[in-house]
Amino acid sequence: MTFDELLTKVREKASDVDVSGADFLAVQVNITGKDSGVFYVEVKDGKINIEPYEYNDRNCALTMNMTNFNKLIDGKLDPILAYTTGKLKVDGDTGKALEFSKILKK
Repeated sequence: MTFDELLTKVREKASDVDVSGADFLAVQVNITGKDSGVFYVEVKDGKINIEPYEYNDRNCALTMNMTNFNKLIDGKLDPILAYTTGKLKVDGDTGKALEFSKILKK
C-alpha cells in the first residue's frame, strides 16, 4: 500500500465517524518505513479533517510503520498493546492519543 492509498483509506473511514460531541483534537501521524509520510487528523467544531501535512500545534504525534497503522485502523491491533510493545510511539499528550484511538474504534 502506498502512502496516498493509506491517506484515502483513513479519509474513507473518517467519513463514517461521528465526532459531533468530541473536543478539539489534533493528531499528527508519522508513517515510517518504505512508504513513509506524514498526515494529520483534526477534530474541530464537530467535523473531522485529514490532510497530508505536519501540524505544528498538535496535541500529540503518533509514529508507526505502515503495516501496524493499517492493523490499528482496521481494529486488528490494540493501541495500548501497540504502545506498550513499542510498535506505536507517542510524542506529546498520551491522553489525547488515547482519545484518538477511541475515535478510530467508532
